Amino acid sequence: MGHHTTSKNSIIPLIDRLNRYPIGLVDNDKLRQILALLFSEEEAFVASHFPLHEATLDELVKRTGRAPQELAETLEQMANKGLVIDMPHKGAVYYLLLPGLIGFFEFTFMKQRADLPVAELAKLMGEYLYEDPQNGQASEFFGSKTPLTRALAYEETIPVSSQVTSYESAREIIRQSGGGAVGLCYCRHKKEHLDERCAKGAPVEGICISLGSAAQFMARRGFAETKSVAELLAVIDRAREFNLTHITDNIRHKPSFICNCCSCCCELLAGVQVGYHEGVGKTGYRIAVATDRCNACGLCVKTCNVGALNVTARNKSGQLAIAEELCLGCGACVSSCVQGALRMIPVAAPLIPHKKKELMKQILKEKKRLTPFVIDAIKQRLKKVLPG
Repeated sequence: MGHHTTSKNSIIPLIDRLNRYPIGLVDNDKLRQILALLFSEEEAFVASHFPLHEATLDELVKRTGRAPQELAETLEQMANKGLVIDMPHKGAVYYLLLPGLIGFFEFTFMKQRADLPVAELAKLMGEYLYEDPQNGQASEFFGSKTPLTRALAYEETIPVSSQVTSYESAREIIRQSGGGAVGLCYCRHKKEHLDERCAKGAPVEGICISLGSAAQFMARRGFAETKSVAELLAVIDRAREFNLTHITDNIRHKPSFICNCCSCCCELLAGVQVGYHEGVGKTGYRIAVATDRCNACGLCVKTCNVGALNVTARNKSGQLAIAEELCLGCGACVSSCVQGALRMIPVAAPLIPHKKKELMKQILKEKKRLTPFVIDAIKQRLKKVLPG
């Protein structure tokens, strides 16, 4: 497949370039092995010369010194792999190098493929993310005060007295998107390559939703299938049959995805469970229990996707204990209670999603590893290329 060794000549410049994004990649031997498997020598060279913003073929020719036809073929290969996004616009094609997370790590397992050693990558990526949760990549991804993603509540569980805004509702986000695409669940697909299966029996195929320009790219490159609004809403209904938690971008307008996540496979929810309790933004609601109805059957405990519910002997009544710091307020557990003891209640100070530019700027402020020069360069470019 033309993969290279973890040589300094090719890998280090690529890591340096990827670490100019707000969410970087912690450099260690595992990362270098992953990048060496994902990028050919030439692809690593091209990627390391990408600007922080989108670029045309002509601009990349100038930056790399490669011949146009040769470079076009390399970019085509990289787009098919999910290493770069190609964006046709007004007769031109713009290319954007994807970050590692959320980016080409996920795309690696978002389609069935034979062009990469997926079993080896599944093992390496799992180890890379959580082998050292306090000082490794999990800390880089989840360690900011501002979460990159947020949970969405099941609308039917929200009190009728509460006014639900459009950014709180998975269904309303989909309606406003006008349609999108649906593909494989990256997390559950990766688990399959580790010979593991979802404990809830949640589907791998046809379950994760992409929206906007991301959906167009994914459909064009075989990572997903284009779907109408009605078809996307049916995916949401299917996810709720398995009591999955909806997670989207922590932005107010035009999110790019809605993942439907379980406790055993999802890497976002794994971060919450290993100690990053604010790693995924919470909804404006939390679970409350009616003690006179709860019989401590434990069905809701099995349903919760972050381990926030527990029937513990420390409760003399033997009733349900709720870990407030863990609860995302998604409402996935409510329908599991046959006693009708669970309900959602609003919190005093709910999370307000950022505008896209604000989110990136806030995360950048919290990244001590970036120099003032790099931070300023990214901020200036964000003003030009990001809407909202």
